Amino acid sequence: MYANDKPLVILMADDDEDDCLLAKKALSQSRLNARLEFVKDGEELLEYLGREDEYERKHPEPDIILLDLNMPKMNGLEALKAIKSQAALCHIPVIVLTTSKAEHDVCNSYSFGASSFITKPASFKGLVETMEIIKRYWFEVVELPKKHAAWGG
Repeated sequence: MYANDKPLVILMADDDEDDCLLAKKALSQSRLNARLEFVKDGEELLEYLGREDEYERKHPEPDIILLDLNMPKMNGLEALKAIKSQAALCHIPVIVLTTSKAEHDVCNSYSFGASSFITKPASFKGLVETMEIIKRYWFEVVELPKKHAAWGG
């Protein structure tokens, strides 16, 4: 369980601004003490995690990543594979949160190291419920790894 007074950091990789806004509203309704950060594609996600360019030392290591599969430049599966292949990043749980229900996306996500695969709910109420489930499971039930030393955690 997460026992820390600092806000959790959830990094959401999604190019759809409306989905990001809805996720932010849904997360606030779940009453999770969390800071939600956004990146719009896989390249930007890896820059954030690698602390490159504008992200260098400005953003904390995420506790979890919410990852859409359908993004420009570098899609979610490519980004997931890159994250899980790096020793400094592979400990961060990645929850695929996407509109896809395709079996090949589910299988590929898990084979590349996804911690969970969730199809985005069609309604805002469903999204709030999903965020509450994520909150309960990832921050109240399971034990997350300690912050990585490279991030100063």
